[in-house]
Amino acid sequence: METLQIPLWASIPFALMLAMIAVGPLLFNEWWESNKNKLITSLVLGIPTAIYLINVGQTNALSHQLIFDYIPFIILLGALFVITGGIHLSGDIQAKPAINTLFLAIGGVLASFMGTTGAAMLLIRPVIRTNAQRKYKVHTILFFIAIVANCGGLLTPLGDPPLFLLYLRGAEFTWFMHMLPEWLTANVLLLLIYFIFDTYYSKKEPLENIRADKTNVEPIKLSGNINFLFLLGVVLSVAFLNEQYLPIIGEKHAFAFIREGAILLMAALSLFFSSKEVRTANTFTWGPITEVAFLFLGIFITMVPALIYLESNAANFGISSPAQFYYATGSLSSFLDNAPTAVAFHNLALGLPGISEGADIVAGIQENLLTAISLGAVLFGSMTYIGNGPNFMVKAIAEENKISMPSFFGYIFKFSLIVLLPIYILIQLIFL
Repeated sequence: METLQIPLWASIPFALMLAMIAVGPLLFNEWWESNKNKLITSLVLGIPTAIYLINVGQTNALSHQLIFDYIPFIILLGALFVITGGIHLSGDIQAKPAINTLFLAIGGVLASFMGTTGAAMLLIRPVIRTNAQRKYKVHTILFFIAIVANCGGLLTPLGDPPLFLLYLRGAEFTWFMHMLPEWLTANVLLLLIYFIFDTYYSKKEPLENIRADKTNVEPIKLSGNINFLFLLGVVLSVAFLNEQYLPIIGEKHAFAFIREGAILLMAALSLFFSSKEVRTANTFTWGPITEVAFLFLGIFITMVPALIYLESNAANFGISSPAQFYYATGSLSSFLDNAPTAVAFHNLALGLPGISEGADIVAGIQENLLTAISLGAVLFGSMTYIGNGPNFMVKAIAEENKISMPSFFGYIFKFSLIVLLPIYILIQLIFL
């Protein structure tokens, strides 16, 4: 993206867009629930921004953002949504601490390969069914949000939207695997703490609940297994159908969208071969992915002036070290959507005046800064219900099943500040 001086006020629509996403569900939930109203919001803020960008000669920046960022982003999320929606896990086994911990551990692994949303939607209902006879289960949902819906998705571009956007900016598919130590540290510590919590609460369970849990047992059954083949197709498409292996996929070539075509084919095959019964069991609808498409249309358009401004004025922000990028990205990712936040700080890093001698460069910036941005965006997305898309979805499903979840601020003060933040600080001290 070419660097030109853009005034800060041109980023106001972007700030308003993010503010609507943050406060809409809290202040006017009924109006905000309508996807039509989300599209109207995106267009009202996006169209004037697009007109402004065209008038100031930034047509290329706008078209690049929409064609080479927004379209691949929505196609990937849509395909993962469709494919994972064809996989159903049923059953009800005994809710022992070891079993619950195993559920969360499996989710933490799956999240990097089927996306945090896919893994969360696959496992949340079986976890709730398994714990249906338990009185104390809110803590299980909270740790589920932290591990499955966020921290587990750190190892591939498929895991979490901010990582895919960084992949589109030049980070290789396998580069994200180098964060395995951070992934292990975060998830092992969370699983260990969860096991201690769940052991404590299981000993407080009334005796009749324990008996009911032992008698209401149904074997685990996985349906729609063919979709794992299509999921593998998506993984291989993202890993190998790119400029690194096929130069004809470059932006200026006729075959720029081979990867997206292959991903769409996997989604189409999933729709064709998956049974309607499985999707019905998953309560599959097009509503959630439509919501994402409408919201991110507005985000991707309105964020262009902000990205240009950040790159042009990077030296003035005083953010240069990995730790500063980690906490800055994390702080905003906690309350804004973590995908545009990661892109914004990547652009900030692009605009820094100098590169350390001998530093490794990935996606146009120092590798240690890209690592800090990736970690901050993914990990801190779990700090609030609105930090990452799956968080609110898991909360809503839990409340549908009569689980009394903490309020927005209750989640922050009773869980994320006392459990998550110390772990994330430790990760910074060890790795950054």
